[in-house]
Amino acid sequence: MSTAQQTITDLKNAIIDAIKKAQQQELLPQAEIPDFTIEVPADRSHGDLASNAAMVSARAFRAAPRKIADIITQNIDLSSTMLSRCEIAGPGFMNFFYDKSFYAAVLKEISAQGENYGRSDFGQGKRILVEFVSANPTGPMHIGNARGGAIGDSLASVLDAVGYEVAREFYINDAGNQIEKFATSLEIRYMQIYKEGYELPEDAYHGQDIIDHAKNFAEINGDKYVETSSEERRKALVDYALPINIAGLERDLLKYRIKYDRWFRESTLHNSGAVKAIVEKLRENGYTYEQDGATWFKASELGADKDFVLVRSNGLPTYVVPDIAYHYDKLVTRGYDKAIDVLGADHHGYVPRLKAALTALGVDASRLDAVLMQMVRLVKDGETIKFSKRSGKAITLVTLLDEIPIDAARFFFNLRESNSHFDFDLDLAIDQSSKNPVYYVQYAHARICNILKTLEGEGIKPRECTDEELANLTSSEEIELINKLSSLPDEMISAAKDYDPSRITRYVYDTATLFHKFYNACRVKSDNEPLMQARLSLCLAVKTVISNILTLFKITAPEKM
Repeated sequence: MSTAQQTITDLKNAIIDAIKKAQQQELLPQAEIPDFTIEVPADRSHGDLASNAAMVSARAFRAAPRKIADIITQNIDLSSTMLSRCEIAGPGFMNFFYDKSFYAAVLKEISAQGENYGRSDFGQGKRILVEFVSANPTGPMHIGNARGGAIGDSLASVLDAVGYEVAREFYINDAGNQIEKFATSLEIRYMQIYKEGYELPEDAYHGQDIIDHAKNFAEINGDKYVETSSEERRKALVDYALPINIAGLERDLLKYRIKYDRWFRESTLHNSGAVKAIVEKLRENGYTYEQDGATWFKASELGADKDFVLVRSNGLPTYVVPDIAYHYDKLVTRGYDKAIDVLGADHHGYVPRLKAALTALGVDASRLDAVLMQMVRLVKDGETIKFSKRSGKAITLVTLLDEIPIDAARFFFNLRESNSHFDFDLDLAIDQSSKNPVYYVQYAHARICNILKTLEGEGIKPRECTDEELANLTSSEEIELINKLSSLPDEMISAAKDYDPSRITRYVYDTATLFHKFYNACRVKSDNEPLMQARLSLCLAVKTVISNILTLFKITAPEKM
């Protein structure tokens, strides 16, 4: 438990003890103490912690909240906490202020925990599978995948940091309609090399990558497959091109610093019989019916907007059946406690369908969660762009990473909540100034490294400080900065609970802002040696926190810039 969390726990116990003491003195009637909250107020000038204990006790104790607050404050003992005093505000809110010992304890905690500061065992014992990107393997990844990659990978990192056992997974759609379309596109491009009269359908894949695959296949095999059956030709082309595409996805994602624990192929679900088994299980459980020769799922009975087809009249399953089988595999076969899908916002209607199917299969649908992600617009010179200046082609993940630093891409795409629309400013991403958020944070880290190096050149090295020495940190800039540092463990837990890793990106940006503010107001080097060492301790704590977060999100923490 962190210093901040322990202080809240200690305060809660002190308030309960004060109420019980007042009851013993008959200052308050005997009644069960209602649940109350303790939180950090938005305006710290009113106090470092605030409690509504008196407000929620009015009915139980049959007294005005202000009177209850007066009684609690008269009977509370704060000596076992890191709090110095309590003030009553308004109709009965109680505001508490940290003692100097709190600030010293925070800095010592960060120093002792080092690279583990911010981590916790909140989710210990629970297994979570995070599936993200899962781009169609028939072509290159687009900008939406770039955002999904940063969000999914960062979310997995946050969940890991708070104690969950986390696995990252990419689901490869190597079966179904898109593979049939891929085969058609490849086949026609291959036949066009040798024969006239072959035209690509409007709904086929028209990209240069398909043409390149066909040419390369022809260079290896010549016209060997021109006179074979279409089935044999299509299979040979897909068997050649698909592994190349999948290897390309893996290579590009590794460049983006994303490494998956598993690449799960949809085809394994078909080959194992899992897809057919799902339909049979839904039928056995009474959740299907036949109509127009097709098998339908009674999704509307289980919270979805409408029923949908599981098996077409031609006997082929729809795309949703292997998806149901896949999620059943995650939660039942492999036994993950929770499955999290990072999906585009256009999948909002898809999730209730999956949940309905899981419920029909006897699975607790609350074990599936989805993080829905809005679209990204690329902006340059104030205008929306769709094509790369360098290549003249549509901007994919790869062309984006050729044009901007990977650090900037990972930071920017995780700067806003997933459900918010986002304008990605390409000019800002390469700007080396404080206007660029990732540069601004990295510069704070580099600035601290420079302070330490400069002082070391003068024979001054940081040392461990006593509580009395750390008590020299009394300026508003110092106190505000330490308060921010103290909240990291709770911020991490909140980000994990909300599936919102952007909360931590914003936190580290705010921390950098407060550090720059401190640096400009408080000279670190001083003739007052205890004060200088205390400020060095604060600098080291900030350096640790920034480094921990940037490392967590696979962003570099430079020592000089």
